[in-house]
Amino acid sequence: MLELREVVKHYSNGVETVKAVDGVSLSVTGGELVALYGPSGSGKTTLLMLAAALLTPDSGSISFAGQPLRAMSERESALYRLKDVGFVFQAFHLMPHTSALDNATIKLTGGGCTLREGRRRAMPWLERVGLAARADYTPEQLSMGERQRIAIARALANEPRLLLADEPTGNLDSTRSREVLALLRDICHEREIPALLVTHDLDAAHFVDRVHTLRDGHLADGIDPELAAISS
Repeated sequence: MLELREVVKHYSNGVETVKAVDGVSLSVTGGELVALYGPSGSGKTTLLMLAAALLTPDSGSISFAGQPLRAMSERESALYRLKDVGFVFQAFHLMPHTSALDNATIKLTGGGCTLREGRRRAMPWLERVGLAARADYTPEQLSMGERQRIAIARALANEPRLLLADEPTGNLDSTRSREVLALLRDICHEREIPALLVTHDLDAAHFVDRVHTLRDGHLADGIDPELAAISS
């Protein structure tokens, strides 16, 4: 389980203090896909960075599987991100001119696998996301939706215990967005992985187990009606 308790993260720009995350408490259990909505600048990505131990909270606590993230050394934090966390980015962050299969192996080879072993372990995930037949294609030869599927395969190839997704449908049309959301939901449920995604996509609410809105650093249940009206 991912657990945040009274987490605070503020920034100062020299003129004012930005309360990106201001006393947030949130738990995500195994097999649960939770969506976090909010306007731009509301602190959604900051919250993901905190959960990934890329940022340290000013106060409060964050733990995963009972392990406090704050107690981790720099090396332990890096291993946590490498071994335990699968991260899906809006911009894909794929290596150009590199096959889909080799893109999916990056975390594995970064963790010490040989390229051959990494390919062996990543290939079933390309099959799972429907891209086995395009394993030799480069990102330039694939659609946006297919690129996001590679990114999902890469995030899951090392069989992480936590999935974090930052606007995973932000660069996709509505059809591809629904396909990706259904895929994330199915994998999360099948593998019993706790998953947290941040999004502007109102359709995501139909694919997740629970919805929250982050606004001005504070967390609320459901989708903020004002945000829904703006986004619809």
